[in-house]
Amino acid sequence: MKKGSKFRSGPVMPVLILTVICLVITAALAFTNHITAPIIKETERAVAEQGRKDVLPEADGFQLMDISGLPETVKEVYKATNGTGYVFMLTSDGYGGADTMNLACGMDTDGKITAVKVLSHQETAGLGSQVAESKFTDQFIGKGSDLDGVDVISGASRSSGYFINAIHDAFDAYEMAKGAD
Repeated sequence: MKKGSKFRSGPVMPVLILTVICLVITAALAFTNHITAPIIKETERAVAEQGRKDVLPEADGFQLMDISGLPETVKEVYKATNGTGYVFMLTSDGYGGADTMNLACGMDTDGKITAVKVLSHQETAGLGSQVAESKFTDQFIGKGSDLDGVDVISGASRSSGYFINAIHDAFDAYEMAKGAD
């Protein structure tokens, strides 16, 4: 037997090869993440900006408000620069798990909902995903904090219940935003 053949046929060589493969794959993933992370972040920003415009179309621009003590589901509050209302960026639990629904809710200066929009969700297709459909979201338009007449979706009561709870939190944030002006 030649010297060194034990090294090649023993357990060291496969471990070394697997280690090198893992290092190469890790480097490739890190490089891919480095390239795609800014693109993903910009896409998310653009979706959120479009969501704000969709729920408060009368606004000519938005200013991020700095309000402490917001309800947990309210991630950001924007005031329309022309004074037509506010937009609340919400992240809610869903049937798909914790923080799986991202919503935008617009309110005019009288505290009435101008529109709500689901920006992203992980709800069950055909059931919970109905929270993103206009037949559900349109029922919020013009509603005040009592949400009188808003119904949950039959068969998707958990998803729609989480959604409605997030909208209630938006009304709490609305009161805080009015007080911050």
